[in-house]
Amino acid sequence: MEELVVHENGSGNHGVPRKKPKLSKKKNQSLSEIVRQEFAHHDPNFARLNNGSFGCCPATVLADLRRWHYQFLSQPDRFYHGPLQDGIRRSREAIASLVNASHPDEIALVDNVTTAAAIVLHHIARSFSDGTFPKGDSVIMLHYAYGAVKQSVHAYCGQAGANIVEVEMPFPLTSNEEIISSFRKALEEAKSGGRKVRLAVIDHITSMPSVVIPVKQLTEICREEGVDRVFIDGAHSIGNIDIDLQAIGADFYTSNLHKWFFCPPSVAFLYAKKSASADAHHLVVTHEYGKGLAVESSWVGNRDYSAQLVIPTIIEFLKQFDGGLEEIKRLNHEKVVAMGKMLAEAWGTGLGTSPELSSSMIMVGLPAGLKIRSDKDAMRLRAHLRVNFEVEVPIYHVKDLINVDGKDCENPVTGYARISHQIYNTLSDYQKLRDAINKLVEDSITCEKLEKNSDLVLQVSPTTL
Repeated sequence: MEELVVHENGSGNHGVPRKKPKLSKKKNQSLSEIVRQEFAHHDPNFARLNNGSFGCCPATVLADLRRWHYQFLSQPDRFYHGPLQDGIRRSREAIASLVNASHPDEIALVDNVTTAAAIVLHHIARSFSDGTFPKGDSVIMLHYAYGAVKQSVHAYCGQAGANIVEVEMPFPLTSNEEIISSFRKALEEAKSGGRKVRLAVIDHITSMPSVVIPVKQLTEICREEGVDRVFIDGAHSIGNIDIDLQAIGADFYTSNLHKWFFCPPSVAFLYAKKSASADAHHLVVTHEYGKGLAVESSWVGNRDYSAQLVIPTIIEFLKQFDGGLEEIKRLNHEKVVAMGKMLAEAWGTGLGTSPELSSSMIMVGLPAGLKIRSDKDAMRLRAHLRVNFEVEVPIYHVKDLINVDGKDCENPVTGYARISHQIYNTLSDYQKLRDAINKLVEDSITCEKLEKNSDLVLQVSPTTL
C-alpha cells in the first residue's frame, strides 16, 4: 500500500512538558515509523476500524494538551486573563483559514456537533415561538440524520410548532442524482399546503449509513426554493473531505475536530454566517452574553479548555507529511475503498455506495448468512466482534430489503459494516475483520444464535456512531 513520507517526527514524551513540545528533526521517516511513535497509546490487540466515532490523537498533540492543562492549573487567573483567550483566538483563526470562512468571528468553538446543533435549532425555534415563523411552516432534514440531531430537531423546532419533514433516501446509493431527486421530492412535501420551509438540516457525511452528500448542490436548491436557513451537519467532515464554506453557501456549518482532525475530545467548530446569526446565542449564558456567538462560546464557565487550544499544534503536526492534510485525506479515501472492495470480494457482497459517495469511511455488505434482521442484531454482532475477535467496527441494519418491487430477494444483504481508514490502520486490521466474519459464517453463527448466548452482554449504543 502507498505510504506518506514525513520529514519531522513528533515527540513521544508522555510527561507534562514545561515548554511547548517541538517536532524532532528525523528526516525521511515512513508513515509506519511515525505512526508507531505517535499512536503507541492505542491498544495493539484491537483492530480499530471505527475512527469515525471517536477519532484519534497523536502523542505530540496529547503532550501539548497536558501543557495547556498544566498552565491553567498552575495559575488560573493569569491563564484566564491572557493565554486562554489568545489561544482560542488563534485556534479560531486557524479553523477559519482551513474552511474558508469570510472572517474568524464567524467561527465559534464548542464541545461537539450535538452542542452546535442545539445552538442552531434553539435559534430557529425562537423564531417559531415568537411568531417570526408561523407555526406549521416546515423544517426539513435527512432521514439518515444523526439520531441526536433528529431528536433535537423535534425537541426544539417540533415543540415550537414546526412541521418536520424527512428526506427519505434509498440505500445502497450509487449517484448524487438519487440524493438530489429525493431531496426535491421532500421539499415539495414540505411546501405543500402553502407552507414555507424555514430550515433545511443537511448532513455533509451521514453517519449510518455513511454517504457523502452533495451539500453545495442541495444548498443551491434550497436558495432556489426559498428556504430561509440552511444548516450543514458536517460532524465527520473536517480532516476527512474538503470544506469550502463560501462555496457551499450555507448559513450554519459544524464539524467535530476530534474525529478526523486529530484533536483530543472534545471540540467542534460552529460556523455562523454573520447575516443569518445576529440573534444566535450559546445555550450557556454567561457575562459574555450579547458579544457574539464566538465570544460567548469562548467562556461557558470554569472548565478545561485545553482541547480547544491545541489546534495550531495539530497544524504543525500535519506539516510533517508530504502533501499535509490533503494527502492524508486522499490516501485515507483511496485505502478505505481498496479495503472495502477486498472485504466485499471475500464475503461475496458489495459496497453500499460508489467510491465517489464515500469519504474515509465506506459501507461494506455483510454475508446474508449472518441473518441481521434488526438494529439489535447489528449491535449484538458488533459487540460479539469486539469481545470475541477484538475488532471494533459499527454494523448497520438495512430495513425493508426483504421485498423489492413486490418480489422476495434471494439472500439479501441486510447488514453493512462501516469501515474507516486513518493513518494508523494497517492491512492486518481489515484482514482480522475479514477472517472474523468468515469464521462466523463457516461456523453457521447467526444473530439469532448470538441472541441466545447469555454470556454476551451488549456493550454498544447507537449514540457512539
